[in-house]
Amino acid sequence: MGVSRHSQAAEHQATSPSQTDVNRKLKYISLAVLVVQNASLILSIRYVRTLPGDRFFATSAVIMAEILKLMTCLLIILLQKRLKVKDTFLFLLDSVVFQYKDTMKLAVPSLIYTLQNNLQYVAISNLPAASFQVTYQLKILTTALFSVLMLRKSLSRVQWVSLLLLFAGVAIVQVQQEGNKEASVSDTANQSYVVGLVAVVISCLSSGFAGVYFEKILKGSSASVWLRNVQLGIFGSILGTLGLLWNDGATVAERGFLFGYTSMVWCVIFNQAFGGLLVAVVVKYADNILKGFATSISIIVSTVASVYLFGFYVDLHFTLGAGMVIGAVYMYSLPRPGGGSSSSSSSSSVLPAKDVETEAFLPKHGGEAAPPSAAVNISD
Repeated sequence: MGVSRHSQAAEHQATSPSQTDVNRKLKYISLAVLVVQNASLILSIRYVRTLPGDRFFATSAVIMAEILKLMTCLLIILLQKRLKVKDTFLFLLDSVVFQYKDTMKLAVPSLIYTLQNNLQYVAISNLPAASFQVTYQLKILTTALFSVLMLRKSLSRVQWVSLLLLFAGVAIVQVQQEGNKEASVSDTANQSYVVGLVAVVISCLSSGFAGVYFEKILKGSSASVWLRNVQLGIFGSILGTLGLLWNDGATVAERGFLFGYTSMVWCVIFNQAFGGLLVAVVVKYADNILKGFATSISIIVSTVASVYLFGFYVDLHFTLGAGMVIGAVYMYSLPRPGGGSSSSSSSSSVLPAKDVETEAFLPKHGGEAAPPSAAVNISD
């Protein structure tokens, strides 16, 4: 017995460092993939929306992304039910249809997320990719403010300073950006910087409000994040279809739902649909500080790529403003002094919807379910 215990202890000591190395590699690999995903999504949308020739309908792309996310969540629920179709169907029927009052709570955030996704296409179609990437970080500010107002959350002094730094950095980036046009081969005559700026600001406001509202209605709920995203996906698909009919109905009827779709457009849709799932992997193996680094690096990557791909001009205002935004993102992700649980809770709850996709997507150690307040939408 003693020999057996000794051998087990020796085996544990031999395998633990190896497991630590594996987790460390997974941490940096997942962060690297997140950087690529964040930067490539913005750049690819900008690329396909500024190409000459037939342009696909942004409203149809939003619907396709919602359908893909809906199918993914349904598949995960089916796997959780051990591929028992009948049990899965009865579960969804009870949770979505019979408990319709609970389902209807998701109508408001779904409407806002659908609006936000459409606005992102409008913003990226009219703004340089680097400017959009920097300005879109205002979602951190709006989410924090809505959390303080609606959830009575408290922020540390460092976080308040970082929010002021963030706002100042974005404001500096916008100075004289109207005159810095991209020297790309695409036709910029149909692009409006003002329209793009308004779209990204409204998108940041909607992101902040929807994320906090979603957290508020989920307080005390036992529903899984996958079920919640099925409910969101149903509303998102319906509302997205209504938006398509309202804005592009006649043209879609004439040219078809998939008009203008290319392999690159499909890549954009898949990237947008599964980007939130990638964040779940990152959070499992990393932390908020490293995620802040990933966001900052993606801004730099987007800027450098924009210089070579779109002829984007980096002036002193942009360099200073982007540097302030990168610093603010890092400062905001720092843990509170003392590292108490309450501080951690408050800090995580005021992150943007996409950035709050914490352990709710994956089981915690020991199989403990994630708290309901951590469950958020993967569509932001």
